[in-house]
Amino acid sequence: MTPQPDIVLKAFESTKVVPVFYHDDPEVCCDVMRACYEGGIRVFEFTNRGENARQNFARLRDLKTTTMPDLYLGIGTIKSAADAKLFTDMGADFIVSPIVDPETGSYCKSQNIFWVPGCMTPSEIAVAEKNGAMLVKLFPGSTLGPGFVKAIKPLFPTTRFMPTGGVEPEQSNLQTWFDAGVVCVGMGSNLLSKSTIDNKDWKGLSAKVTQTFAYIRALQ
Repeated sequence: MTPQPDIVLKAFESTKVVPVFYHDDPEVCCDVMRACYEGGIRVFEFTNRGENARQNFARLRDLKTTTMPDLYLGIGTIKSAADAKLFTDMGADFIVSPIVDPETGSYCKSQNIFWVPGCMTPSEIAVAEKNGAMLVKLFPGSTLGPGFVKAIKPLFPTTRFMPTGGVEPEQSNLQTWFDAGVVCVGMGSNLLSKSTIDNKDWKGLSAKVTQTFAYIRALQ
């Protein structure tokens, strides 16, 4: 059963760090998610970016179900309602989009599924709000920056924000984002580096995740 949107939102707000990952090798996908979980991650976004996305997501879903029952596993890079349905039927706990697609938002709202659309302008954020989004992905974060968050928050007081792209697992960078008012951050290659993946340094990845959480706790 798909979890209620307000419960998933609380998970995003609580975990504060959301890994964003795709790999063609299902074993690597499982190892990465397991390492992140052991480091403290409780929300994980797998992206629909390769030909093996569906079968690899199914592997991650099974791993989560059997060994990580308190993990929320979602699918990212969803640009249509059809793909949203496909992956939620497969067990995705939430949907993340790089764009604001009203049809995807409408589908998720009708099925009571947590939807995180990607936005880059105030107009897009307004459309996301009207289509039921409670949390908006600011993408690319490296282009928008923390100053953008500070500027738009007064315009959208009830919407939560998550920058993705360009966020670094370093205390000074994290502080600028959280001081600006984001509730969580999405991180891809800055957290899940190519060298770590290529070397299969899963203990090192868990340690990096744990350290990132320590940086965030120090901000509070």
